[in-house]
Amino acid sequence: MPEGHTVHRLAREQLRLFGGRPWRAASPQGRFAAGAALLDGRVLRSTEAFGKHLFYVTDDPEARLHVHLGLYGAWTTGEGAPPPPRGAVRLRLSTGTDGAGGWADLRGPTVCEVVTRAGQDAVTARLGPDPLRRDAVPLRACERILRSRTPIGALLMDQSVVAGVGNVFRAEVLYRQAIDPHRPGRDVPPQEVTALWDDLVVLLRAGVRAGRIVTTLPADRSRRSGPPTLADAHYVYRRQGLPCRRCGTGVRAEPFVGRTLYWCPVCQPS
Repeated sequence: MPEGHTVHRLAREQLRLFGGRPWRAASPQGRFAAGAALLDGRVLRSTEAFGKHLFYVTDDPEARLHVHLGLYGAWTTGEGAPPPPRGAVRLRLSTGTDGAGGWADLRGPTVCEVVTRAGQDAVTARLGPDPLRRDAVPLRACERILRSRTPIGALLMDQSVVAGVGNVFRAEVLYRQAIDPHRPGRDVPPQEVTALWDDLVVLLRAGVRAGRIVTTLPADRSRRSGPPTLADAHYVYRRQGLPCRRCGTGVRAEPFVGRTLYWCPVCQPS
């Protein structure tokens, strides 16, 4: 599932592609035909990412596009006239009367709907603060964590606690902060919870800039100069059985809240 940095990048890229011009909206697959008809001919005024949710604000305040990619959703974009639709394209957006400006095809989203401003507010009201948003209130997330008996590794994946964090950032930020993912939130000292939030801000912003998740420091990579390779990008995520980059202990993995949890038992002591 795309994590928050990907959605924020999409918000910027699609505003550049479609912003300020009337777009054509269609549903080649047919499942979103009524929604596409409401969006067709509208002008995109702004895009807004909140966690893993993306909103497209048009010149009609009662016709906003809401997309949540989920596990299988993806956008395909291009410039010039769009090619013939291939596969199950839920929504096609294009600019210009002949689509010559740019185009984007959406396939397999968990959510693709037209909402009003009130509908958008109802969605975001259910979410915790997003570390990538300037209006985020970190105290809300910290207080939720410090009151909870739920393991911190589960709390970070709860979008009502922190919006935009997925399995990669969860594993990596807990490793970087030396926190056992099984530890109840209320047992994590307040200063460590604050440091956890601050590190999420750093990692997510870096992900937006780079378009990929890199959490390792140069000193912990096999190649200490130049762009990090895929093998050097993470500390524990998908490295089960491999030696920890810092202590050499085998990285562990286990099923945890419907996903796979990765951690180092030495660097993240209980």
